[in-house]
Amino acid sequence: MAVALSCKGAALNRRETMFARTERLLLRPSWPEDAQELYQAIADAGIVRNLARAPWPYTADDAAHFVVQEPDAQHPAFLLMLRTNGAPRLIGACGISNFDGDAELGYWIARPYWGLGFATEASRAVVNIAKTIGHKKLIASHFIDNPASGNVLRKLGFQNTGETARRHSIGRGEADACVMYEKALDETDSEPRARPRPAAFSMREQMERLQAA
Repeated sequence: MAVALSCKGAALNRRETMFARTERLLLRPSWPEDAQELYQAIADAGIVRNLARAPWPYTADDAAHFVVQEPDAQHPAFLLMLRTNGAPRLIGACGISNFDGDAELGYWIARPYWGLGFATEASRAVVNIAKTIGHKKLIASHFIDNPASGNVLRKLGFQNTGETARRHSIGRGEADACVMYEKALDETDSEPRARPRPAAFSMREQMERLQAA
């Protein structure tokens, strides 16, 4: 189940903050205090080489810069916080970016959590958010030497366009071939398996659920 909401919180020094909750994760924006944990999660060449915009080596300063970027209501970005019996644990990120005028889905997962379905779980929530805020289509891509990302996209109902494009990766230091995907965001669920729609909750109930998680 995914619950998306937007709330205002002066205590967090945010004009508007969007969250989503899934079966195992809380998706939320980054805050300045996340910098060290973000750095520890993403400073891995095996992660950064599959991203377009992250530099390598990825430094603590890069993380500190990322967590204070201004949010974009049409292109939200989320940290993925694994809900535990204690403090939530940062295990990746997922969001929507603007690529040549198209809304593009992107994600990464910290190495200890690969193969556990977190990319699919988080991305499904972000796809639903994209639909809610008015996007009609999402695009996505993966470098040809990262086929596991294609498996995630197909589970989400993305279609391979049959095209490849060379995209620059700051982490790789060069352009490389990417497989291109797209997904129309209409009322029809195009995922391979139908999933139930989340139940509707009031804002108060949503906030209580997040606080209790």
